[in-house]
Amino acid sequence: MKFIKPLLIFSFICMILGVTTIFGFYYYLKPQLPDVATLKDVQLQTPMKVFSEDDKLIAQFGEKRRIPLKLDDIPLQMQEAFIATEDSRFYQHYGIDPIGIARAAVVVAISGSAKQGASTITQQLARNFFLSNDKKIMRKIKEIFIAIHIEQILNKQEILELYLNKIYLGYRSYGVGAASLTYFGKEPKDLTLGEMAIIAGLPKAPSTMNPIYSIDRAKTRRHVVLLRMLEENYITKEEFDAADAEPIDGEYHGAVIEVNAPYIAELARSWAVKRYGEEAYSSGMQIYTTVKSTLQEAANEAAIGNLLAYDERHGYRGPEAIAWKPNDTAFTKEQMDSYLKKQPSFGLIRSALVTGIAKQSATVYIKNRGEQTIEWDGLKWARKYYNDKSQGRAPSKASDMLEIGQQIWVRPMGVLQEKPEQETENALAKTNEESTNPTDAQANATWQLSQVPIANTAFVALNPENGAVLSLVGGFNFVHSKFDRATMANRQVGSSIKPFIYSAAIDKGLTLATLINDAPINQWDKGQGTAWRPKNSPPTYLGPTMLRRGLAQSKNVMAVRTLRRVGLDEVLDYLPRFGFDRDKLPYSETVALGAGSLTPLKMAQGISVFANGGYYVEPFYIDHVDGPYGDLIFHSNPTRVCSGNCPDTPIVVDVQGTEETPKYAEKVISPQTAFLVRQMMYSNIWGGGVWSNGTGWNGTGWRGQVLKRRDIGGKTGTTNDSVDAWYNGYGPNIVATTWVGFDGANRPLGYTAANANFSRKEQYNGSEAGGTTAQPAWVDFMKIALKDVPEQDLTLPENIIRVRIDRNSGLLTKKNDDSSMWEYFEAGTQPTEYVSDDSGTDLYTEDEDGDSLF
Repeated sequence: MKFIKPLLIFSFICMILGVTTIFGFYYYLKPQLPDVATLKDVQLQTPMKVFSEDDKLIAQFGEKRRIPLKLDDIPLQMQEAFIATEDSRFYQHYGIDPIGIARAAVVVAISGSAKQGASTITQQLARNFFLSNDKKIMRKIKEIFIAIHIEQILNKQEILELYLNKIYLGYRSYGVGAASLTYFGKEPKDLTLGEMAIIAGLPKAPSTMNPIYSIDRAKTRRHVVLLRMLEENYITKEEFDAADAEPIDGEYHGAVIEVNAPYIAELARSWAVKRYGEEAYSSGMQIYTTVKSTLQEAANEAAIGNLLAYDERHGYRGPEAIAWKPNDTAFTKEQMDSYLKKQPSFGLIRSALVTGIAKQSATVYIKNRGEQTIEWDGLKWARKYYNDKSQGRAPSKASDMLEIGQQIWVRPMGVLQEKPEQETENALAKTNEESTNPTDAQANATWQLSQVPIANTAFVALNPENGAVLSLVGGFNFVHSKFDRATMANRQVGSSIKPFIYSAAIDKGLTLATLINDAPINQWDKGQGTAWRPKNSPPTYLGPTMLRRGLAQSKNVMAVRTLRRVGLDEVLDYLPRFGFDRDKLPYSETVALGAGSLTPLKMAQGISVFANGGYYVEPFYIDHVDGPYGDLIFHSNPTRVCSGNCPDTPIVVDVQGTEETPKYAEKVISPQTAFLVRQMMYSNIWGGGVWSNGTGWNGTGWRGQVLKRRDIGGKTGTTNDSVDAWYNGYGPNIVATTWVGFDGANRPLGYTAANANFSRKEQYNGSEAGGTTAQPAWVDFMKIALKDVPEQDLTLPENIIRVRIDRNSGLLTKKNDDSSMWEYFEAGTQPTEYVSDDSGTDLYTEDEDGDSLF
């Protein structure tokens, strides 16, 4: 008994010293402790996502993959799995758990190692938000104080919600939402109990206990979690047994990419970083572009399919490399896998090794696909490539182009674009390998010999009513080249410029029936001491020809004479109203032949003026941006076409609630001029005259007739030596431009001879040009874009009249036979004279150079 009093005194002194020490530590560390009140408004680092206009995921950017969830969206059993495993007394303690610490100390004393953690969920939250993972005493003390503060600021539900959204769970996944997607491809609400237990077991060692790294370790850890849930009475023995017996899938699941639009994704990423800084990558913003998924897929198919067709008709350039020679020992499967693992893939074009050759077929080994047979239909195109203008004879057997041991390129026949199932970031989880789960189109594909195109392409479609980018292809493949040719490549436009030259002529007073001399030009340049002789392509000349036909058939000499009629300075002053930079246009009559350079996007913007009735709209590709919980961050206010009674209701454009009045497009040409230019572009596809009476003729864009619509029009574009090929056209509420060429700006697209392995209808041969090299992509795109769009009836603007004129002279006529035709005029510009019975060539005179008619 005599020891009790001293013992009590000693205990009291120790308690006082302990409390004093704790308070001393607290006041010493207080200036260093963070303000935990910030957790009330914490913004979890969440990746940036880019969507199409119709809410389909295009891309995801950011180092941390996170899907923020409310606690109500996380299944109760998943919450219990974490609590049972990480902090079974979570609802009983106030940030630190003395009982848990004592239990952990006993384990350490008995086993000699820290097999049981003592950190509560609140302590882990403190560490994750405010501290490092350094194993130092001072850090642990800070963690305790911060945890106590957190419990005073937040309730248990708020703490648990933050914890389950913040914690790192492996493979760049933060929070249970991202982990559920990464490991199982599901939302948390759809997980099984066994899957929840796997995720709840990851905080201990997320890099090595996940099912992708080791199924065995994941299974062992799952058993521990389920056992803890059973001990805490969160599950029954039957539930334990069923969950513990579940098979484990060790496959990586990335965010599902639904639209293949990498060039648009890059534009959106660049825009966001420029506007919001590096925080854009982690603020969880959801960027909604103007792209329509169906139109983007159509553009991918059309542009890439057309480019591959161009490339293949010019011949096969041979194998990419020689893996082994025919007389050498062939590679084993393991050697082929190792070799192909190092080779790139571009979309659906894959590296393969030739393992066998028959008379008209070949066996190839494709990474992740094994051995596949390429039949003759996939080989017969591959005649030898000599140069861009010369190809070898059509092959007759597989050995004409292949040898065993060659590394070649292959692709599925009839599948022109990759339809990715997962984000490209899954390369981090698969050591840069292709997916081992091919899509149905790939798994059941018939393979063909292919090659990586050496030419390139661009495609862009706009809504002419507001400038919204509906689809955009910046090149053959984003991995192959990130350079965006649709928005960055200034290329010579060739004859694509002619609608704008003719628009100036219409505004100058010329009409669709104005006769311009289609005859050779021979102009002496005193300064150069040479003659300038622009020529038609093909070099055929019709003499005096109406303006409509001159544009439709892309008559070069008529374009030059039309420019002369208007005046060079007047034309150069006129073109900027379409968005063209005058400084990039040559001060020369060659501007009438397209010597200036524009991007495909700029060209589509210019064509939009004709399509929308004369208004200048600015292209844009970001519609709006939301925060991670759907709150508005930004909304576009594009220039819109409005011809009257335009609403002025303000538009909220940012998170601060800033309001802007709607922006309306400037009218840069009259609706009448726009209509008349559209008529000429209509004839580029549909021609004119009547074939049955011998007066019919086609425009250079006649291949568009396959669309069987009368509400479309366009213009081909081909530069000197066919270096650039263009097609620009319109349909109801859509404008599209396509370009094909080499990145080296002086390399001609060349010429192809017929391939005897194909029928005449199956191939194109001859010189490459806008109508043959670019327009097929435009046509294929419009087949999809206009599929469910009703054909629009022709509507005449005010003051447009239709007059019967003589087919040859353009004068009025009283005849109603093959010599007459109907033509549109702006009221007041129609001819006033009638053709005489003896009218003819005496109406027109030519000088010795054939150059008197303008």
